[in-house]
Amino acid sequence: MDLVGACRAFVKVGERGSFTQGAEAAGMPQPVASRRIAALERHLGSPLFDRSGRRAALTPFGRELLPSAKRLVELADAMECDAERARLRPVACAVPEICSVRRLAELDAAAHEMGMVLGFRPAGPATRKELLTSHEVRLALIAVAPHEATWTVPLGVASAVTTDARPLHIGTLRPRPRRRAFPRIRIQPEDDLPHIRDRLEQLGHRAALLPAQITVAPSLTAAVSETLRTGALLLCSSAQADELGLFWRPLAGTPVVRGYQLRAVGGTDAQRVGEGLREPFARCLGVPAGGQGRS
Repeated sequence: MDLVGACRAFVKVGERGSFTQGAEAAGMPQPVASRRIAALERHLGSPLFDRSGRRAALTPFGRELLPSAKRLVELADAMECDAERARLRPVACAVPEICSVRRLAELDAAAHEMGMVLGFRPAGPATRKELLTSHEVRLALIAVAPHEATWTVPLGVASAVTTDARPLHIGTLRPRPRRRAFPRIRIQPEDDLPHIRDRLEQLGHRAALLPAQITVAPSLTAAVSETLRTGALLLCSSAQADELGLFWRPLAGTPVVRGYQLRAVGGTDAQRVGEGLREPFARCLGVPAGGQGRS
């Protein structure tokens, strides 16, 4: 038996003294209201209404039960309101600072279609982990090695002026005799991770580059500024280069790759959200078209 629905019909009919008017107030057909009240009477073991007259008059038993039925209906209504507020409360999600506003808006729109509202917390790789560990967010895009990743993003280098679009061989950046200036590669904070930084430095060492030629910038803004001012190369994805108005080319040889995995505080949130929003997350991270990540 639908106890809440039966009590709702009982309360409305009891308040109005009419099955027809009470059913209308309860938002149900009159026969449905009558059946629910009859089922409630059988459940409680005594009649709630005296049906001998023209009006639906409460029996003494019905008058005694009406206040508790009202409380039950009010509690059920309050619970539904609380559930609606909970559904509309944003789910805090830590995302990389490199995600564009447009792509985050598209991700949020897709989440709405799933009945979820996301609240984004842009942060660096280490901070995203801390936010998840401290339960300040429920979801976080964590930077991981490519073999652990759900989404992978190949990295190349971007410059302020058009260059050869073919893959860049690190060895071509080797300093030349009698030249003070030498080309640099700047690593942005999002990529200051062992599986990216160490890999790039190993390539530089094998190509006999100077240590100062591959360094981590204090911020993405500082790295882009240096690219515009001095011709330094920015380590980034193709999508990020397009957003910054720079010219991108891939790296030759074994790729240098960003890896991301969606993690949650607990439960199945990460799996459910990750599967439902796989493509919007991929676009946010700059995954190339057709490479949304592993299944």
